Amino acid sequence: MVSAAGSIHRHTARIQTVRSTRCARPLRCRIPRSTVARAVAQEQTPQQAGTKEAENQLEALKAVSLVVADTGEIESIRSYKPVDCTTNPSLVLKAVQNPQYHHYLETAMAQEHDHHDSANSDRPWSGVTDHLAVGIGTQLLGIVPGRVSTECDAHLSYDTQGTIDKALKIVDLYGKNNIDVSKQVYIKIASTWEGIRACEYLQKQGISCNMTLLFSFGQAAACADAGASLISPFVGRIMDWYKKKEGREFAPHEDPGVLSVQRIYKYYKQYKYDTIVMAASFRNIGEIRELAGCDNITISPSLLGELEKSKDPLPRKLWPTMGGCDEPQVDMHESNKSLFDKLHGEDQMAVDKLKEGIEGFAKDQRKLEEIIGELEKQGVKP
Repeated sequence: MVSAAGSIHRHTARIQTVRSTRCARPLRCRIPRSTVARAVAQEQTPQQAGTKEAENQLEALKAVSLVVADTGEIESIRSYKPVDCTTNPSLVLKAVQNPQYHHYLETAMAQEHDHHDSANSDRPWSGVTDHLAVGIGTQLLGIVPGRVSTECDAHLSYDTQGTIDKALKIVDLYGKNNIDVSKQVYIKIASTWEGIRACEYLQKQGISCNMTLLFSFGQAAACADAGASLISPFVGRIMDWYKKKEGREFAPHEDPGVLSVQRIYKYYKQYKYDTIVMAASFRNIGEIRELAGCDNITISPSLLGELEKSKDPLPRKLWPTMGGCDEPQVDMHESNKSLFDKLHGEDQMAVDKLKEGIEGFAKDQRKLEEIIGELEKQGVKP
């Protein structure tokens, strides 16, 4: 177990060949910030990267980090104008419980009605949720200039081949909607060892992956060595664990989730990894402020609103050449699972939170499928 400050079920016998319509090489593509934002975001210290011209903290943050909306709610995205947006089963479930999103469910049912997963009689509507996620993602891409992250089924988190197959289906569905996956989509995958191996394969096919449910340094190191386009360390969930364990509140500067992201960011920059660090899962804007300058930051609508209302200065806390990494580079390639198991397994917080996160997303996936089943019973037909 680490302190706050320190921190394939199924054998993949033969991975299927990706159709030639897909890119042959991995693509590391970021949507450029504005000219002003790029100028501010270059080699500046926190003192130099001031916010004199920013109208509020949200605008100041956009000058030093790529801001991503952590929601599937279309109106919120229109309101806050992020570059990218990210979704997960929980966010999609929340969105479709709003009556104005029911047509997405009905459309997804119509698209999948002839293709129920007969091999999965326990979950006959799981395929519909793929159409649903892609339908909402396609709509979001009509609003944001960058990318949308679409999540693989959490039930496949420990199944490398299953994750690859699901990712390829999602890619095909986006392609049918005339979406350029190489530039507009991240496939979200849980950061298990099996998920990381799926990521490594997909990246080599030009499919960019967002490695989610990341809580440990071991996960981060392995994702970087696998060539992941982006990782999503969960700041707030890390803090939640330590808050419960230690029975106390944490100031932003000592927040265990903040310290974890800072450690990963410095390690990536020290050893010149291309993988984007996207801090996620915030509990308050204090955590966000402490990570100003992180490559990407994904934020819920409520916290975007708080940042927009604040007129206080927002000093930059992270920048690529800041240094501060004093740990050796570790080898987390495919042949070194034992080291991954050791580093990740020694962090009880990460072990607990990864398991909890996968179970939570799987539960919400099931709820989505139950809603679809109820619509079918009510006579909603394609």
